[in-house]
Amino acid sequence: MNQLSYFWLAAPIAGFIVQPIIGMFSDRTWTKMGRRVPFILGGAFISAIALLLMPNANILLALAPLAIGAIILLFMDMSFNVTMQPFRALVADMLNDDQKTKGYVIQTLLINLGAVIGGFLPLILTQFGVSDTASPGEISKHIAYSYYIGGGILLATVIVTSLRTKEYPPEEFAKYNNETVEQMSEKVSFGKLMHNIPKTMLQLGIVQFFSWAALFLMWTYLKPALTGNIFDSAGNPLTEGETATWVGVLNGVYPIPACLVALFMSNIANKFGNKPVYSICLLFGFLGYMGLFFISNKYMLMLPMIGIGIAWAGILAMPYSILSRTIKAESMGVYMGIFNFTITIPQIFVGLIGGMVVKYMFGSNAIAMIALAGVLMLLAAISVMFVREKSIE
Repeated sequence: MNQLSYFWLAAPIAGFIVQPIIGMFSDRTWTKMGRRVPFILGGAFISAIALLLMPNANILLALAPLAIGAIILLFMDMSFNVTMQPFRALVADMLNDDQKTKGYVIQTLLINLGAVIGGFLPLILTQFGVSDTASPGEISKHIAYSYYIGGGILLATVIVTSLRTKEYPPEEFAKYNNETVEQMSEKVSFGKLMHNIPKTMLQLGIVQFFSWAALFLMWTYLKPALTGNIFDSAGNPLTEGETATWVGVLNGVYPIPACLVALFMSNIANKFGNKPVYSICLLFGFLGYMGLFFISNKYMLMLPMIGIGIAWAGILAMPYSILSRTIKAESMGVYMGIFNFTITIPQIFVGLIGGMVVKYMFGSNAIAMIALAGVLMLLAAISVMFVREKSIE
């Protein structure tokens, strides 16, 4: 319990290192396949390999499976970041300001469709007779097969995207953004880029800190929080294996309302503004966390996930829509990578202190960490009020 958050540090550390580097390189790259697509495609192949390796960590080195698992997890998360970072910049590259909110909302919809499939795969496989039990030190088949299927889906969908997306060539891209090819290709030092960070990014960073810290707490502690505290309709506590499967179901539930909200978010944001929509989404997340804290019936726990799903939809779309209007096209990739600091730093911070907090403040009672996540999400909703929206002049 007290070391769990350290293992989860692999993802934010990978994002912290990889995303700004990939963003800078993709800004300055042009191939026959485009600027962003080569990185997206290359990262997908590496990610698929990592997904195949992950469930076999114990076979790769029987003496230290946890260490090998951590290494493969870091490798997997780095490759995910190589693939996913250019996607954010690609949306901004291909759309004008009037289209960007809709573009990021559509991306949010598709991200959550994938999350629904991933969350429910273990349960679906058990319905087809795949075992959800495993000997100590082994990985259950329903989890391992989910990784293999996920790797196949990842590779197939990225290949389709890479083949069907035609990026603007340098001359057309420069003209589209009212600049010259020379201006677009001008190399700017990372230090200067950091010095010229838009104020809107810093303001959004505060919101991001609270919201992503809350998400990290849920991802890390939801299973131990529910273990022994979740019951079926007859009032019987779920076994550890049943709890693990049900947590997968809950993680597959919250992307469903995120998908539904994403269908309408663009029109609602155009009518009422990005900031009010963003803040209200985060308030739903606060209510969702409070529901997880108080509810113990396995089926009723789906209700709080609706609120968390609405918050998730806002987190994936609104900050990028607000930010993309403040960044020049030639620096879109690197600034989207730098903005990823606002996602990774809160996770690293919580990952480093989470073990001490749950042990010394909450007596190793993981459910209290879910309540703490609710407080953080409320602070995120309030922080949105201090963000100033503006566009590049």
